[in-house]
Amino acid sequence: MIPNQWYAILESSEVRRDRPVGVTRMGEKLVAWRDSQGRVTVMRDLCPHRGAALSVGRVQGGRIVCPFHAFEYDPSGRCTAIPANSRSAAVPKAFQVQAYPTHEAHGFIFIWWGEPQDELPPPRFFDDIDENFSYGSARDPWRTHYSRVIENQLDTPHVPFVHHNTIGRGSGPVVDGPWVIWKDPDRFWIVPVTRADDGRPPVKPDEAPPPDKPFHLDFIFPNLWQNYISDKVRIVAAFAPVDDEHTVLYLRFYQKFMRTPGLRTLINALAMPFNVFVAHQDRRVVETQQPKRTELRMGEKLIQGDGPIIAYRRRRQELMNGGPQARRQGPGAG
Repeated sequence: MIPNQWYAILESSEVRRDRPVGVTRMGEKLVAWRDSQGRVTVMRDLCPHRGAALSVGRVQGGRIVCPFHAFEYDPSGRCTAIPANSRSAAVPKAFQVQAYPTHEAHGFIFIWWGEPQDELPPPRFFDDIDENFSYGSARDPWRTHYSRVIENQLDTPHVPFVHHNTIGRGSGPVVDGPWVIWKDPDRFWIVPVTRADDGRPPVKPDEAPPPDKPFHLDFIFPNLWQNYISDKVRIVAAFAPVDDEHTVLYLRFYQKFMRTPGLRTLINALAMPFNVFVAHQDRRVVETQQPKRTELRMGEKLIQGDGPIIAYRRRRQELMNGGPQARRQGPGAG
């Protein structure tokens, strides 16, 4: 995992007030729950007393209660009551559950995966998606590392083949560019162009400026992606890491061409089966890739069309190593 990052790990709708939710994320068992004000907490799903899962306990009075001996823990992970010792007795400091800094925004629950800090900036999101957009969503499990799922969404050359009867219909096999445009150190756009094979080699990113068109792909480290289809239509994905061999893809269809409440909800719902079908065309192939986790150097024989993959891997490796925090802006695979 890239350290010191906000990761989107759940949708807000998955965590209700009446019960805790246990999930595996980042290779750890976690429990998410809400206090009486609806504020969400994410902590390790492990009572330090006898190792019971807190996720099968209950939420009561703004605390999570262990199902085994009813130890109570507040949102900071501090144990506030041990019934067997008398509720009036002081609780030893050793009874502490690891709690993660948590932020809820844009319908996602984010956790901070890294070193504790006195002040944390809020998680980033796509600043061109405003309150006029509404969305439908789907939760889709994949049997591979989250880096493979991300790279699939940055890959242009596969589209006419994997999606020959859906979004790739009519796309040519030759990929010009793709142009990688760094918007800041941890966000880049991809501008791909596909065309028929007329014998000309692909245009290299440094041979011409990127085409002036609204369509582009947009990636924010560590795990958010947007397909900017038009000013009024977007596809957004969050790639929630489960462990080294599993990912949950949170897929959303955003639109603002229909704002009438009932029709808006219907359109958003009707759009999701097609988007999930397209994702499953990818999933069938991506789950076969080996190794499941990608690295900057892993023996693959890459081509010009893989420029966005190289850009992603290089920046990911820099962040993994705690290296340079600045990145040249402008076109190029980097």
